[in-house]
Amino acid sequence: MNNPINILVAEDDSYISRLLCSIIKKSGYFAQPAYSGTEALLYLEQRPWSMLLLDLMLPGMTGEELLQHIDGRDDMPVIIISAKGEPHTKVSALRGGADDFITKPFDVEEVSARIDSHLRLYARIAQPVLSTVQRHKGLVLDRDEMSVTVDGAELTLTAREFEILSLLLSAPKKVFTKSNLYERVWREPFCGDDNTINVHMSNLRSKLAKAAPGCEFIETVWGMGYRIKP
Repeated sequence: MNNPINILVAEDDSYISRLLCSIIKKSGYFAQPAYSGTEALLYLEQRPWSMLLLDLMLPGMTGEELLQHIDGRDDMPVIIISAKGEPHTKVSALRGGADDFITKPFDVEEVSARIDSHLRLYARIAQPVLSTVQRHKGLVLDRDEMSVTVDGAELTLTAREFEILSLLLSAPKKVFTKSNLYERVWREPFCGDDNTINVHMSNLRSKLAKAAPGCEFIETVWGMGYRIKP
């Protein structure tokens, strides 16, 4: 990554804040501590950030409240680091916009690895699609027009179906796992729930099959995932 990586650390415990900042600096990134939710919000409003490490039990403004303020910002991964490790707290934070949840006390190497993992994921998401028009056999997907046609007939796809098809077409030879698809299209960590992927993939295949009977565009690679059928 050519641009500097700037990570905001919203943590009111000075020892843990120093530890997290040290982990970040050892990876070659810049760390900015914030000791309250209101201070963190000020930093977030002043400039863009590469990532936010967020404690939930913050003075001034709680982590949950801060998460609501920044809901909708899909350009910055948020990792919760909290002692509140109850399942309902984790689920609420992840549904509220967080990308990951690490429970205190934490392992230093695990925190470092998760930071790197989410930065890589967001860097890939941020990469521009090289071509706005993607073609395969009689299938044409146009990202500018947000349209898909099969042999000239236009398909009506949902936003998720469109993104799944576009992702598969972006690397026709690549097998995308369900985890790949979910994290790239839904932009959330994959928790092992196959049903969401299965339903969207089934609907997409059904629409393609109806538009071009006898022509299979997507194939299942058993035990691995999906790809564009060669």
